[in-house]
Order: sequence, then C-alpha cells, then structure tokens
Amino acid sequence: MTLTAAAVLVPLAVACGNGKADGGAVNVQQPVTGVDWRVDGVTIGDTTRHAPATARLRIDEDGKASGNLGCNGFSARATVHGDRITFGDLRTTRMACAPDRMEFERALARTLTTGTLTARTDREKLTLTDGDGDRVHLSRSAPA
Repeated sequence: MTLTAAAVLVPLAVACGNGKADGGAVNVQQPVTGVDWRVDGVTIGDTTRHAPATARLRIDEDGKASGNLGCNGFSARATVHGDRITFGDLRTTRMACAPDRMEFERALARTLTTGTLTARTDREKLTLTDGDGDRVHLSRSAPA
C-alpha cells in the first residue's frame, strides 16, 4: 500500500514544484493529472493547427488517459514521471468527420504517441512537447 501511495503522490509532488518568474513573482508548476484539459491546438514545425471544440484530454492519477482527438474519443495508459509523460497505444472510436477535423486528429494522435513528452504548465495552460519540438497546446477546462 505504501508503494502504491508513493507511486501516485511522487509524480504529483514533483509536478507541483516552485520556480521564480520575472519580477520576483512565484510561478507554481501546476499538476497535469486529475485535470480536464481542452486541446487548443497542435504545432508541428512552424505550422499551428487550431483544435476543434471537442478536443480534450484528461490523465487520471492512476495513469488512465482519455479524451477526444477532435472527432473520435480515445483512451490510453499514460506514465507520468515529474514533467515527463509517455502515452501508450491510443484506443479510439472509428467515426468519420470532416477532412480538416480528421487531419487535426491525426496530427494530435501522432504528437501524443511519438515518445516521451515534456509537460510545462503556466497558470491555466499546459504545453506538451515531443522530442522533435512539436507541441500540443492545452487550457484548463472550466468545471462542468
């Protein structure tokens, strides 16, 4: 039981570290788990694609990830170690949507699953960056 508690609490404690921002204000690193995130967009190279309103992501403290890629719902396992996140294979529904939504969905799925992502929070925003520098931009969703 102690190991289970440590496995859950250590990533959260690391993700909540403090750092100084410009002007001496304290910038608190927010946890990424247990939060409903709205996907705002994906930047691949120099091109940013804006997300459909349905795109979202949640990673629970137990490592279960779920959400919507823009058209299809998904679930996956996520491993969180401090500011590093790795997603397992995505299991998705198989609906077809407009071509622009499907293109966004493919870009988002590819970015989430290309390897370990670095998570960076700033207030109500989260950025996930892959090893190639491609980024997923997210915002904290308003409570339902």
